[in-house]
Amino acid sequence: MIELKNISPQPGRPLYAVVKDAIRAAIDAGRFQPGDQLPSTKTLSDQMSVSLVTAHRALQELVASGVLRRGQGKGTFVHEEYGQTVRRGLGQRFGLVFHAESSLADAYNGQIFEGVRREANELGIDLVLLRYGEDWRNECHGYLYVNPYEDQLSKPARAGKRGPTGDESKAPVMVVGATFNTPGVQCVDTDNVGLAKTAVRYLLELGHREIAFIGGAGKVSNDRDRLAGFLEACAEAGISTPVNRIFRNSGWRLDESQRVSLEAELGSANRPTAVFAAGYHFALDTFSAAASVGLRVPQDLSIIGVDDPPSASFLNPPLTTFRQMLIEMGRAAARKLLDSIDGPKSGVRSVETFPAEFVERLSCAAAPMLPGAATISTKLGAAHPPGSLR
Repeated sequence: MIELKNISPQPGRPLYAVVKDAIRAAIDAGRFQPGDQLPSTKTLSDQMSVSLVTAHRALQELVASGVLRRGQGKGTFVHEEYGQTVRRGLGQRFGLVFHAESSLADAYNGQIFEGVRREANELGIDLVLLRYGEDWRNECHGYLYVNPYEDQLSKPARAGKRGPTGDESKAPVMVVGATFNTPGVQCVDTDNVGLAKTAVRYLLELGHREIAFIGGAGKVSNDRDRLAGFLEACAEAGISTPVNRIFRNSGWRLDESQRVSLEAELGSANRPTAVFAAGYHFALDTFSAAASVGLRVPQDLSIIGVDDPPSASFLNPPLTTFRQMLIEMGRAAARKLLDSIDGPKSGVRSVETFPAEFVERLSCAAAPMLPGAATISTKLGAAHPPGSLR
C-alpha cells in the first residue's frame, strides 16, 4: 500500500487544504494512477496525522473538483477522466522567464512558479527555465513571463519560426504577476489597485487621516498600481498626501537614507498615525522604524502590509495584511497559455485579475489622538466595517 507522509500545518491555511494539496500532488507525481483506489479516510488520517474530519473534507474537495470519484460502499478512486485532462498538453513546451533581479527563493516568485508547475504537471506540459529569457533553440510553444519589466516584452524570446510558406508565426506570450498595455499580451495579476484602495478605506474606518505610503519605485507594475490605488483612495476621502509621506525605493526594501527619513517623519509632531506598506519587507522596515522612535504598534501606529509569509503571523503584533492568490494565478496563467495555443490566435490583449484576501490581525487599531488634533469623523459609504473585508 502506498503511504502518504505526515502533514505539517501551514500558518494562515486551513489544514484540510494542505491535506488536499498533498493528496493531489501524490496523484500528479504518479503515485496513484487514474482508476486506482485511495486508502480509506481512516488510513489517510492516520498516515497524515490529521483528524478524520480534516481527511474527509480534503477528499470531498477533490471529489468536487473532479480529481477523485466515490463509489457507494466501494471506496474512493482517482477519477479516470483526470488522466485524460493530463494528456491535453502533451507535446507542448513552455518557456518560463524571470527578470534578471528575480529569485525563485523569493516567496512571491516561488509561489507563482509552484502554481505554474502544478498546472503544467497536471496538463502534461514540459517547462523550461530560460536564461535571460532567450530561447536560442526555438523549442518552446509559448512563453510565460513572471512579474516582468515592461521592456522585457519588447524583446521577445524568439522572432518566430519560418513556416513552409515563409510566414513567421510567433509563439503566444502570457504575463503573470504584472499588468501592462502591451498589444497582444495576456496578463494574469492581482488587483493591486483595488488592494491598495481597500487598505486605505480600512484605515479610514479606524479613524486614520494621517496615512503614509511605503513601497517600490521599480519597473514592476505592482509598484505603480499600488501607489495609484493608494492615492486614488486618499483623493476620494479628501485627504492630501504630502510628498514627505510617500517613501519609495527601487529595491524590495528601504535603503539606509530612506529609513532615516522615515524615522524622522514618524518622530515628528504631525506624524502619520498609519502606514500602508506595499510589500512585506516594507512592513518590516516600518516595524523597525516605529521601534526606533518609541512608537507602539498598533497603539501609536497602525501598519497594514501586502503578502502573508508564515512569519507575518509571528510578528509582535501579528501583521494585518493581504494574501495574494499566487499559486492560483500561476495555475491560471499556464492554463490560459495552453488555451491560447490550442485555440484561435486572436492577438487581443486581455487581463484577468485575482482579488487579494484581506487577513485582519493585530497591527491596526483606532487612530490615536495626537496632541492638538481635533476629533474627525470619517464616513465612507462604499467601505466595509473593520473585520468584514475577509
